Amino acid sequence: MVNIVDRRLNPKDKSLANRQRFIRRAKRQILDAVRDISARRKVSDIAQQEEEIRVPADNLQEPFFHKGSSHGQREHVLPGNKQYRAGDRIARPQSEGGGRGNSGSDQGEGEDEFQFTVSREEFLDLFFENLELPRLVRNQITKTEHEGLQRAGYATSGSPANLNLGRTMRNAMSRRLALHRPKREELLALDREIDRLERSGKEPERLRALILQREEHGRRARLIPYIDPIDIRYNRYTPVPRPISQAVMFCLMDVSGSMTEGMKDLAKRFFILLYLFLERRYRHVDVVFIRHTHIAEEVDEDTFFYSRETGGTLVSPAFEEMQRVVRERYTPADWNIYAAQASDGDNTESDNPAVARILEDVILPLCRYFAYIEVSEERGWDIPSDLWLLYEGLLEAGHAMAMRKVRAKGDIFPVFRELFTSSA
Repeated sequence: MVNIVDRRLNPKDKSLANRQRFIRRAKRQILDAVRDISARRKVSDIAQQEEEIRVPADNLQEPFFHKGSSHGQREHVLPGNKQYRAGDRIARPQSEGGGRGNSGSDQGEGEDEFQFTVSREEFLDLFFENLELPRLVRNQITKTEHEGLQRAGYATSGSPANLNLGRTMRNAMSRRLALHRPKREELLALDREIDRLERSGKEPERLRALILQREEHGRRARLIPYIDPIDIRYNRYTPVPRPISQAVMFCLMDVSGSMTEGMKDLAKRFFILLYLFLERRYRHVDVVFIRHTHIAEEVDEDTFFYSRETGGTLVSPAFEEMQRVVRERYTPADWNIYAAQASDGDNTESDNPAVARILEDVILPLCRYFAYIEVSEERGWDIPSDLWLLYEGLLEAGHAMAMRKVRAKGDIFPVFRELFTSSA
């Protein structure tokens, strides 16, 4: 357990805790502005240009400590003028709304709203902050992508920066021990003993033997260096493929006759937002677009968003088409499979058993996460649709899915964040 205590002094007249609260409040204001923009404008326009964000100026004032002016009774001596006389009470000035357009004022000053421009990348970063695909697993290593290096033993040559000092010293010690190189302590001991015998003048035979031994040790020390080039070892690294997150998102949209143009517009806005999110946050995510009426087909992006075909209402063909695509192109062992469906909730009654069967037996076991949004108009909002009741039963059974309702443009961004927040 590590406790970090910040003992830095606060800036003059300011509190660090207040500054942190100010930063959180300013960030919340920016996110609120982003949410308002998503309700006013087309999502496709957001991805193509810079965006202006306005934040009320009074919410950006950083708090600080100051001395108040109302501590007890105070007496002031003010010079007289033509308007007031001694004993007159001066009324408190009324607040002025200058600069905001809220109320006129012939005197005083105000502040406009704080306005700044963010780039497309900065705006999308704010837009998709703390969002991710739920339950994403790194399960694919077939792509030739080297994302890092891994230690792979030692080499006898390399960059000086990769020198492994510990291994080099162990090799040197092993070589010196094997070749019986005399230690420095042994040489010093011989020198002291020779010096002692020379001073005493005793044991001349032993002195000669020690001198010969010292010469031999000196010769071996010179022949056997302390560190030899053959001892040097360098760390060796090799690039290795690492598991990557590979996913496919199936976008299923109902374009049958029961879907009004307003409902289709809401569904398209949601899917455009989802497409931008996947494009922005992930490198290895495929997107499969499936439109369905009484029949279903995989289509390209332009057809999915801009085609005006319509027809009867059957939901099971969309799931059958998704099953076909998975079988042909996306092995569940290698891919994280996701699905997002948008519909008004209507379905032919005879098709509901088929929808329940294919969802429970095939689609939901394949998917790591299944998101369903139901678009509706004001009328009949509180009456649950056939699909809503069917999906509620599957959700209660513990499947990895989520359901939300959308009835206005302003609901899309909050619903999207709820479906794909990091804790989903």
